[in-house]
Amino acid sequence: QVRAVESGGGLVQPGGSLRLSCATTTSIFSSSAMGWYRQAPGKQRELVATITISDSTNYAASVKGRFRISRDKTKSTVYLQMNSLEPEDTAVYYCNAGSLSDLKRLISDPTLSPWGRGTQVTVSS
Repeated sequence: QVRAVESGGGLVQPGGSLRLSCATTTSIFSSSAMGWYRQAPGKQRELVATITISDSTNYAASVKGRFRISRDKTKSTVYLQMNSLEPEDTAVYYCNAGSLSDLKRLISDPTLSPWGRGTQVTVSS
């Protein structure tokens, strides 16, 4: 039932960069918008960035100007390039697929699409 598999997390110092990858199937990738989410300990899951099949993007205010979401059609993979990382970015990062409206509602309605395992990002000196 997993729609996407996240990878690329790790430990990085403040100010550093990481690129997360989200691999999905060709059918899902070609017909769905994709979103990156994160959940820090004790915090609600947050929608970080979305990208549509037409490459329209949107970002949470907390990451705008630092993160970039992109799609690679040849690999059915969506990326999250994270620059100027801050300790507040520490979280488990998840990706998911669906309509743009569903991606915006997924946190409050998890029946819309299943969650994968996510990938841990830790920003610390």
